[in-house]
Amino acid sequence: MSAWDGISECIAVAECQSFTGAAAQLGVSIAHVSRQITALEARLGSKLFYRTTRKVTLTEAGQIYYQHCRQLRDGLEDAERAISSLQDTPRGKLKLTAPTTYGESVIAPLINDFVARYPDLEVQCRFTNQKLDLILEGYDLSVRLGRLEGTPSAIMSQRLSSRRLYVCAAPVYLSKRGEPHSLSELARHNCLPGTLDYWRFEEEGRERTIRIHGNITANSGQALLDAARKGLGIVQLPDFYVDPHIASGELVPILTRYQPSDEGIWALYPANRHLSSKVRMLVEHLERYLG
Repeated sequence: MSAWDGISECIAVAECQSFTGAAAQLGVSIAHVSRQITALEARLGSKLFYRTTRKVTLTEAGQIYYQHCRQLRDGLEDAERAISSLQDTPRGKLKLTAPTTYGESVIAPLINDFVARYPDLEVQCRFTNQKLDLILEGYDLSVRLGRLEGTPSAIMSQRLSSRRLYVCAAPVYLSKRGEPHSLSELARHNCLPGTLDYWRFEEEGRERTIRIHGNITANSGQALLDAARKGLGIVQLPDFYVDPHIASGELVPILTRYQPSDEGIWALYPANRHLSSKVRMLVEHLERYLG
């Protein structure tokens, strides 16, 4: 058995989570896929997949082997593009993740524009606020907001743009409760927390965190935005939530003298993907329009 035998089948089964789906993707029979996987497992001396009647999942060894095989496939794709002068024509599969609201409202339209330009590209998007393991879960690209903390050395990062945090409230709230002009005054106001019970500010060049409390807490920026628009309290949210409502006068930015420094919007990708033309061109596309 050649060292290359079974690699395509292994990748297809891992990504489809099905022998049937893998066979359809490769244009071969299910029996062929099964034989190749069985022979590959025998050669490696390790089980690569857990098989049930409903689903096929990777074992720990299978996950490791799949990641290495995927790197080989991506490298081969790039080599073929270089030889055939296809470096400027992204094609094949690209798997990315981004935060839910920002991904749906900002990233998704840009991805759709990119795919419309390069229809041979197949993009799988997952919008979640969870910080996923890009390497373990096979992602080519992740868009993340704010500070990058604890990023593994195997992950590359590139700043795409920035976001600004605003503290704001509806005019009706401010007319009833008054506008706070100092950070200490927030203790007398209904400040609506998100996933954290504090807000970040800058005072005289130093970062400050202020614990806040209110009668509505939500892990959704949209929910907090709606509450603020209805005059229920004060919120601290990124610009992409509040910019249209500040422009329309629905919300009023307050405590602007304490506004924290802008945070980064980042593209993260596994270090071994840095030469992939599809990743490189998508990052350039996002940087161009977000910047």
